[in-house]
Amino acid sequence: MKFLSRRQFLKLSLGSAASLAALPLCCHPIYAKPNRPATLDEKIGEMLTGGFRGLTPSPSLPIIRDLKQRHLGGVVLYDYDVPTHRALRNIQSPAQVKALIAGLQALSAVPLLVTVDEEGGRISRLKEKYGFPPTVSAQRLGEKNDLPYTYHQARQIAETLRGLGFNLNFAPVVDLNTNPDNPIIGKLERSFSANPDIVTRQALAFIRAHHAVGVGCTLKHFPGHGSSAGDSHTGFVDVTATWSPVELEPYKAIISQGMADAVMTAHIYNAKLDARYPATLSKPVITGILREKMGYQGVIISDDIQMGAIRKYYGFEKALRLAIEAGVDILLIANNSIYDDQALTRAAAVIKRLVMQGKISAKRIDASYRRIRRLKQKYASA
Repeated sequence: MKFLSRRQFLKLSLGSAASLAALPLCCHPIYAKPNRPATLDEKIGEMLTGGFRGLTPSPSLPIIRDLKQRHLGGVVLYDYDVPTHRALRNIQSPAQVKALIAGLQALSAVPLLVTVDEEGGRISRLKEKYGFPPTVSAQRLGEKNDLPYTYHQARQIAETLRGLGFNLNFAPVVDLNTNPDNPIIGKLERSFSANPDIVTRQALAFIRAHHAVGVGCTLKHFPGHGSSAGDSHTGFVDVTATWSPVELEPYKAIISQGMADAVMTAHIYNAKLDARYPATLSKPVITGILREKMGYQGVIISDDIQMGAIRKYYGFEKALRLAIEAGVDILLIANNSIYDDQALTRAAAVIKRLVMQGKISAKRIDASYRRIRRLKQKYASA
């Protein structure tokens, strides 16, 4: 396959958008402001971000049904389909990805959050073999510890994302590399450093580069996955004996500077923080630490609710209820640990039933809806 130069890539990405860009935002169908209050169904839909199979926005795809009937607020794209072990999912080439995203946006009544895990290095969905520019891992950036270099590398990622139509990157990872043998963080070179100051400075450079081109970022995985010895994709992960409060330092620093667009939770269990539930489902961790102690008022996104650490121990409905009660705003149902094309439909129905039964308050849904809309006004409406 012939790889594109960065200049060629940007020309391809930006050039085909001319017809859409020529329309005033107020006149574009996906940016039209509603002339009535949002319904409960619409508010719940905004709280769901889903994964799907498909390279084109075919009307037969279940995700199109979810966009139209469930008012889905966001999508996440992958290059590899884990359940089938096939490198065929949503990403095949720059032109194809751009057309897919544009098609999804055109079919949505409101602007979508279009998300991806584009951290750099091994965690890159937009790989060179598909014609995208090369990237550098967080670990390499941290070892070099050259902030202008980090900014340059992150800016290339951000420009790639922006040119395709992505508006929220599930990066940077701000986990500390306290366990280099960690199978999901350290061994995949996803952490900048074991030093919280280096992690903070590197993450801020990464974020500033994204903000410069209008792409949001997501800090992950709160309250810290770097000390784990297990992988929460596959099962229960207990960090009670290994986690340290120092793992919160990058979050504190970045939040205090107003640079946290979104925060993604970790499915790790820490009995010292909550003796009952892992972080994603823990009100003491999500509301108590992140919201109240750190003063974070932005969007909180769960890691994939279908991952083994949650699915195998709590079940779908209970996990949804606990995550919302804990303070999570966006529930990520990635459909890439397992695949269930009815999952988003079921999630919307479950949440609505819980509200109607009084098990989740309407005010709690409203709070998440307002935070999500603020994030979208910043990144999904420009």
